[in-house]
Amino acid sequence: MFKKAIIGALVVGCVATSCSDDDDSGNVSTESNLTVNLNGLEDLGNDYLYEGWIIVNGDPISTGTFSVNSDGELSSTSFAVNTESLNAATSFVLTIEPTPDPDPAPADTKLLKGDFGTSNTATVGLGPVITEGDFLDSTGDFFLRTPTDEAPMTANNGNDEYGVWFGTPAMPPVATLTLPVLDAGWKYEGWVVSEGVPISTGTFTMGNTADDNAGASDGFSETASNGPQLPGEDFFRNEPDGVTFPLDVRGKAVVISVEPFPDNAAAPFLLKPLVGTAGTETAPTSYAFELNSDSFPTGSISR
Repeated sequence: MFKKAIIGALVVGCVATSCSDDDDSGNVSTESNLTVNLNGLEDLGNDYLYEGWIIVNGDPISTGTFSVNSDGELSSTSFAVNTESLNAATSFVLTIEPTPDPDPAPADTKLLKGDFGTSNTATVGLGPVITEGDFLDSTGDFFLRTPTDEAPMTANNGNDEYGVWFGTPAMPPVATLTLPVLDAGWKYEGWVVSEGVPISTGTFTMGNTADDNAGASDGFSETASNGPQLPGEDFFRNEPDGVTFPLDVRGKAVVISVEPFPDNAAAPFLLKPLVGTAGTETAPTSYAFELNSDSFPTGSISR
């Protein structure tokens, strides 16, 4: 059963300001340091924290929480952990947790994991985010088209620069996104960035179906027709603050991110596996995404 570790005090006789593994009284420290060396993490805001866990005999034991500031600096990089548990740990997992946290178990939003094996250092990766595939194999296309303001069986009304859809144009459009299958706690989200403002096209878990906000009354697309069975959005109504609709997507950055679910913020999360720039041509022209592995966090854990 999942449970958080109770970080105990040092045994009686261990002086708080100076404690060795074997002090003059013969008492032995019950704690050792776990050191976190991670790069590429971001500020989660006021309502979430990162939490580390060691896995001992299949059970997670908390190593403590930390935050990250706007410069990517961790609030703490060293954590006191029960020595016996730390020595027996087979791996380390990093999660994103709400604060305050009502659940002592790890959240589904497991971001990083590394195995110790026979070493005292674990190199972490994004394995917990996915159940199948590899982010390094991510590919895909997008095209500019606005089907939702055209009544069924009517001609193209010539304003396709106001929408973006993930795939290639055809009758019907073809899904081309190749992305890993995400584990529980994560979803993909599309974005168009206009004057530094990221505008969501909606969240999704599969690239060959409509996304979660398709047909929503508070969405950006019009309602004269449904969009294709692809993630994407037209930008005609309900514009967010600081943005003017209809939004011309030409020349703008188009991004697919991986988001915690539930999400910690309205802005894109740090994982952005695919990025691209829309050109000047609308459908039938399509544009290829590029892999953005620089957005992936890296690092190691030492015990």
